[in-house]
Amino acid sequence: MNPTLLDLKDIHEPEVIGWWPPAIGWWILAVCLPLLIIFFIWLYKKLTRKTALKTAGKILIQIKQDTTRDNLEKLCAISVLLRRVAISVSPRSKAAGLTGRHWLVFLDSSVNAEPFTEGIGQLLADAPYRKIPPTELEISQLFDLCEHWLNSQAKQKT
Repeated sequence: MNPTLLDLKDIHEPEVIGWWPPAIGWWILAVCLPLLIIFFIWLYKKLTRKTALKTAGKILIQIKQDTTRDNLEKLCAISVLLRRVAISVSPRSKAAGLTGRHWLVFLDSSVNAEPFTEGIGQLLADAPYRKIPPTELEISQLFDLCEHWLNSQAKQKT
């Protein structure tokens, strides 16, 4: 048979696949990727907050049981610890620059009543300016208040 006599058509190639609309896998990826990123950021913040509060609780117990420090040194250590925790669990711009009464109001914002501005928590603001160091009873009450504050931070939502 003569190939020139057959009415054969040339091989035709399929059309090029266009980029739009994307396949279903790309749509799923476009939705899931931002959701995963948001989830991991939330998880990171939650774990960081939990770790900071757990570590702060241990450090507070160490300060309380340390017999080599006097009451004024314990008070300074408590103040530093509360400041570090506050910066770790809340926005830095909200807690880092606070001093004096504003600092005590910030601490009161997460507990019932006003134990920092009106109660024993005032030691944190005025103790460095006192001539007499705080008594054992005052330090004990301050430790209890700080433990209560740390517990209230753990219960707050992030």
